[in-house]
Amino acid sequence: MPDPAEFIDAHDTQPPTLVTGAEIARLAGVTRAAVSNWRRRYEDFPPAVAGSSSSPLFVWGAVQEWLRSRDRHRDVSVEVQVWQAVRAAYGDATVAAVAAAARYLARKDASVADAYDQVPHAVRDLLDRLADESDPGTALQALVDRMVDSARRTGSDQVTSPRVVRAVVHFAPQLQRGQTVFDPACGVGSLLLAMKPKRGIVRAGQDSDVDSVDILRARSALTGLKDVLLAHGNSLRADGHPGLAADLVLCDPPVAAGDWGRDELLLDPRWEFGTPSRAEGELAWLQHAYAHAGPGGRVLMVMPASVAYRKAGRRIRAELVRRGIVRQIVALPGGVASSHALPVHLWTLRRPEDGEVRPDTVRMIDLTGNDPDGSLDPIDAQVVDVPLVDLLDDSVDLTPAVHMPTARRDLADEYGQARSELVDALAVIRESLPELRRGDGVDLWDGATVAVADLVRAGLVEMRAGEPCAVGEQVNADYLDGFLRAGPNVRRSTSQSGSFRLDVKGARIPQRDPSVQRRYGAAFRALREVEREAERLAEAARRLAEIAREGLSSGDLEPGAG
Repeated sequence: MPDPAEFIDAHDTQPPTLVTGAEIARLAGVTRAAVSNWRRRYEDFPPAVAGSSSSPLFVWGAVQEWLRSRDRHRDVSVEVQVWQAVRAAYGDATVAAVAAAARYLARKDASVADAYDQVPHAVRDLLDRLADESDPGTALQALVDRMVDSARRTGSDQVTSPRVVRAVVHFAPQLQRGQTVFDPACGVGSLLLAMKPKRGIVRAGQDSDVDSVDILRARSALTGLKDVLLAHGNSLRADGHPGLAADLVLCDPPVAAGDWGRDELLLDPRWEFGTPSRAEGELAWLQHAYAHAGPGGRVLMVMPASVAYRKAGRRIRAELVRRGIVRQIVALPGGVASSHALPVHLWTLRRPEDGEVRPDTVRMIDLTGNDPDGSLDPIDAQVVDVPLVDLLDDSVDLTPAVHMPTARRDLADEYGQARSELVDALAVIRESLPELRRGDGVDLWDGATVAVADLVRAGLVEMRAGEPCAVGEQVNADYLDGFLRAGPNVRRSTSQSGSFRLDVKGARIPQRDPSVQRRYGAAFRALREVEREAERLAEAARRLAEIAREGLSSGDLEPGAG
């Protein structure tokens, strides 16, 4: 049986394959706790080389050698061989890797793109063996499960955490046969495919990532689901389902995205409750989802906790409350989102039917103290129905913990959680900062450059929802994105008012070899992560200070002896 490590070594031009602790556990046939124990007990266990303190990444080749040295290595299954082979071929682009495998496994279905020739021969053979062991649908699901396990790497923002999926299913209303469920940022379909009943309902979805859409299309085809309507493109900028009125709209919006398109969508009729600011992309997605809810339809939105209290979104929150649209907000247990340690809320909205009486309260449920894998059924002390008039103050704070009875509010625990959030955000920023050294002083723009329009004509870049996206390996996606937002491109695309709108026609990027592009692309990607975490850090600091002042003044907190 071939060893995956030999396959990786044969492709030494590729970056080393990185794995999480969860993947090591699956590959070694042990529990996650065992891997954590190895790290503590054995000084020679390979150190983490990337990731964060909460989700470290290890070089798989080094871990494999360590397992062999301690007789913990075992013959790997075909499933593991497939996973290691596609990871060796695609690196950390796990979504692209699984999409290629999905197209190959579903190649006999007419609805799936006939693009499986991009899969290396060795990987095809392994995929055939894996499909023969069970069936193509089960084989693909195994790869999707592994992709979900490898969160926090490139492409993982298209994957919704299994814990979040479980929470959404728990609080979602029961659908009836013939009804429609819609996800405008469906990713690989984790939420859509989890909805019951399994058959008899229409599933509609859209996503800006073509690989994610192909994975969902293949998953649907291989499990025999027929009523699945999928579109590719940015749902905010180019709605692929105009006129769709769904009975249930689900969405785990792409909160990591910076510019959600405010400048070109200022007068869009979807902003029924107010035009979101540039920093409030989540409220743009929320209103887009609500626009697709039919009369009596519901919306379940996965939202960062900060959306409930950020000053920039106060007017929109007030309008949602005033009109009785927001019906329930659930603060989920910490740790439900695999991509970050920040708390997550689940908002429920309902579009009223004609003549329906507006409710007088919003139900608040605080599950933050629960085990993330435990029960999602709240006890009485975790639920309160808050009158609308009590929410419509200067802050319109919709955080469930704030509205729990004072006697039951544990400010010391809240402060501890807020402090942990702040420390986690600081840690992520520290680990994300790229290592940059003094350059040689040669301006890259003075050398050879290439027009983006020429790259589009050559088929190396595609325009997707108005944005240039790299295709293939000759243009690095992060290199392209970084230089489109730097130097002359920024000056050309920024108006006198300071707003940025990319001038694709005139945009150019420095012409460099793929190896150089990868180095610069990694730095640009790290800087985007730093910017996103800095925004979260600011919100976490404000929240911590608010809780601390309340606790100090009420006697629930006191300064330490030092």
